Amino acid sequence: MSNDFLSQEEIDSLLNGGNEEATSDNSEDNKEALSDTEKDLLGEIGNISMGSASTALSTILNQTVNITTPQVTTTTLRKLRDTFAVPNICLEVQYTSGIMGENLLVMKVSDAAVIASLMMGGDGSSVESSGSLSEIEESAVAEAMNQMIGSAATSMATMFSREVNISPPKSRIWSDNSEVLAEGIDEDETIIKVAFKLNIGTLVDSEIMQILPINTGKKIVNIMMGNEEPKEEVPEVLNNEPQIETKEEFIKEKPIETKKAPVSKQVEVQKAAFEPLREVAANAALPSNIDLILDVPLQISVVLGRTKMSIKDILNLGTGSLVELDKLAEEPVEILVNGKIVAYGEVVVIDENFGVRLTSIVSSKDRVKSLGK
Repeated sequence: MSNDFLSQEEIDSLLNGGNEEATSDNSEDNKEALSDTEKDLLGEIGNISMGSASTALSTILNQTVNITTPQVTTTTLRKLRDTFAVPNICLEVQYTSGIMGENLLVMKVSDAAVIASLMMGGDGSSVESSGSLSEIEESAVAEAMNQMIGSAATSMATMFSREVNISPPKSRIWSDNSEVLAEGIDEDETIIKVAFKLNIGTLVDSEIMQILPINTGKKIVNIMMGNEEPKEEVPEVLNNEPQIETKEEFIKEKPIETKKAPVSKQVEVQKAAFEPLREVAANAALPSNIDLILDVPLQISVVLGRTKMSIKDILNLGTGSLVELDKLAEEPVEILVNGKIVAYGEVVVIDENFGVRLTSIVSSKDRVKSLGK
């Protein structure tokens, strides 16, 4: 008589065997997936850091810029490629200290063309929708995105109470779906996509995207929640990485060979050296009736030099900006009384204060002529 029933061992074997692969897959998915709390936290971090980025972009473009409403999802580059609208410009940077990992900032080429136009003195409204960027336009947009990520990194450093540095950025154009690739990120690796709403005045109403590997996103969440793993030793060479590439350094690394490109003039900046102050004998006897007006107040001013600037250039001035004057360093400064030139002099240091030593007096004839101007 045959036995049509399975033994307990066979039943257990079938059950375990049938679910072993599914259990492994579910475990891996749970390991990589983000919880709702983690997504909310990443969205809030992105909202704050991109708020700083929008301020930096607004300063560069002299336009109102808003980057808000983050939406956090998980996907892969392969899946993203199937639903991605191209062409796009992508800026790749790496966090070299504070947070270790990759970071991508992706923007539509049509939006990038508007930014390039504004950075090069245009109004951004007459941009041709060619779907591509010239070399100088790509460099201009890459510099703007670099400043955005630099400001975002500074904001994150404040939130994390630690120094956050990034590597020099690399820009590339994703002209079709086959080019949706990134260094250091496998196309099947789980990534975090944080999509933001982007508004630039009345010119752009679009979307900008930040892409992070799942490991980088987890590190950010753990830092904010105080669950960070023991700090790994970083090779000393990383300490020499620049924090945020300045505009001058960017231009040196990627020179643009074009006749229309403005050539930045190198200027030599140095501290002024002043001669020591010496005693000067009192003036000769004054007219006898001068005491009648000795208590009349006069406004004395010293003019170091002058220049003309457009309103746009003045609004772009910031800490560290250089303003070139129309006088050489050795030329004397003008001493004005009630707006009229009466003498010339040189700048000196009195203890820790500035002063002016008279070197020549305008003749009476010239002073009378100036009164009629």
